Amino acid sequence: MYIAQEESFGPVMVISKFKNGDVDGVLRRANTTEYGLASGVFTKDLSKALYISEKLEAGTVFINTYNKTDVAAPFGGFKQSGFGKDLGK
Repeated sequence: MYIAQEESFGPVMVISKFKNGDVDGVLRRANTTEYGLASGVFTKDLSKALYISEKLEAGTVFINTYNKTDVAAPFGGFKQSGFGKDLGK
């Protein structure tokens, strides 16, 4: 879908179905977009959330929340979303 491939500034949340246990399929789908500013993972399984957050091509990955961060923390995106991390090394 168009909304899942574009970098929307919102409040917009794209929720898509996936087969139970198909974490790698979800990662492939999420990483095929040309953008990667931020993403969110919502799950009860913390080890799964950490695995996904390491594999996602996004500047910021929120787990079980969204857009809660410290203004002094490094931020930025991957791919066509920005040019690296601001406030980083």
